Amino acid sequence: MLPLFGCSSIDFEYPRPESYVPIDATQSQLGAELAALVASRTDDLSGFYPLPDGIDALSARIVMARRAEKTLDVQYYLIYDDIIGRAFVRELLHAADRGVRVRVLLDDIITVGLDEGLVLVDSHPNIEVRLFNPFRRGAFGRPGSALTEFGRINRRMHNKSFTADNSVTIVGGRNIANEYFSATDKLHFGDFDVVGIGPVVQEVSTSFDAYWNHESAIPVPAVIRSDADTDEGMTGLRERLDQSYQAILDSPYAEAVKVRVGDYMGENAGRYVWAPHRFVADHPDKAVKAKAAGASSMLGPLVESMKSAERKLVLVSPYFVPTDAGIDMFVDLAGRGVEVTIITNSLAANNQITVHGAYARSRKPLLEAGVAIHEVRRDATMMGAQYTQSEATKTTLHTKGFIVDEREFFIGSFNFDPRSAYLNTELGVIIYDPELARTYARMVDQFLPERTYTVFLDDGKLRWRTLKDGETVVLDKEPNTSWGQRFLAKLIGWLPLEKQL
Repeated sequence: MLPLFGCSSIDFEYPRPESYVPIDATQSQLGAELAALVASRTDDLSGFYPLPDGIDALSARIVMARRAEKTLDVQYYLIYDDIIGRAFVRELLHAADRGVRVRVLLDDIITVGLDEGLVLVDSHPNIEVRLFNPFRRGAFGRPGSALTEFGRINRRMHNKSFTADNSVTIVGGRNIANEYFSATDKLHFGDFDVVGIGPVVQEVSTSFDAYWNHESAIPVPAVIRSDADTDEGMTGLRERLDQSYQAILDSPYAEAVKVRVGDYMGENAGRYVWAPHRFVADHPDKAVKAKAAGASSMLGPLVESMKSAERKLVLVSPYFVPTDAGIDMFVDLAGRGVEVTIITNSLAANNQITVHGAYARSRKPLLEAGVAIHEVRRDATMMGAQYTQSEATKTTLHTKGFIVDEREFFIGSFNFDPRSAYLNTELGVIIYDPELARTYARMVDQFLPERTYTVFLDDGKLRWRTLKDGETVVLDKEPNTSWGQRFLAKLIGWLPLEKQL
């Protein structure tokens, strides 16, 4: 049985055999196809294809899972037990059934209620699941961990990557859940991933191996004790996954996925843009408090890139909490004549009111320096959302990226806040290509007028301006919020929580 009471310990000495990606990707048909394509390019170029649309983002993952022959490496902050999560796990099981080695590295922050499923998936002979920085189990496990090991469990793995046969990878902001792929009529996350082929794949794989073999990545049996019949349980799990999959096959969403599933690795390889890049990732030691100070960090390269702006910097961050140093950087850029634009969530769109409370303090100094601020409306329409959109849908920005002078852009898991900078581990890629940068910039420009509020100062007071049905509307309070929400956000903004956000 799974532990229900007490506070079970974690066996940090549990055997953890090291494993690595196969260097010779050409051992699979997928790898051979892509190797031939990559060979026609110079060694400094990787191929990239952006995935701003949730339907495309799911389609690409499905294609990769189904074409994999050797390995699938899965690294995520969360995988929910919902339509998307179950479909995703179903694809992993089917790949493992074909003999594909599947490694799943999952942060343990949002796994409540998933222990039985984790044990069952891990029981497959071709799948191993490891939990990053796990909590103790039992009724008092999580509270106990928080009380006695806060320095450890406060540091989370926020990385997001999905790699097939060490030949093609997806990195970006999406976790595995309905809202990231426009598969729900209640909440849509506007997000962005990028498919990568070429040298960038080995860099992602090397990073994955470093995390997989790290002391913080603990095998499921060392965390979750179970004497359940896994054969019987696996049969039941497969039935539940098949039932969930069958339930959506005839839905408009499923039809859209069928139509949009393209061969991102074969016939349509010409859609890739080939460009130099810089893969950036935190070292997993950042997740260990005693080692964090000496761990290599991606913060430096990101700041370096942003500071290099000469004409224009556009930063997109759902959770935007600039420290004093961050405010100074943006103020300095604006003072040098750089057009600085910040895009983040409005209070109504933000799913983290604590973050908004801390961010709100930065608005006036940034606006006074000439920085433009746009806050996403909760009724904004995101790409792919048309398949399930309803009046009840709430939109939250979740994309993390920036564009520098329309010559380079970053996409990844990094929020511009202290938690991403100093506590969580993150990854992403800076792509040096004007074509992709301009494409992303055009998307942003088209998005702003009717999907965001432009925040500005009127006689020193904050105001919000937007277009509704072609008419300009100006508001003097945080849009679409109650007095209670505004008061709570302001109260939180007074608390010394910034370093945890």
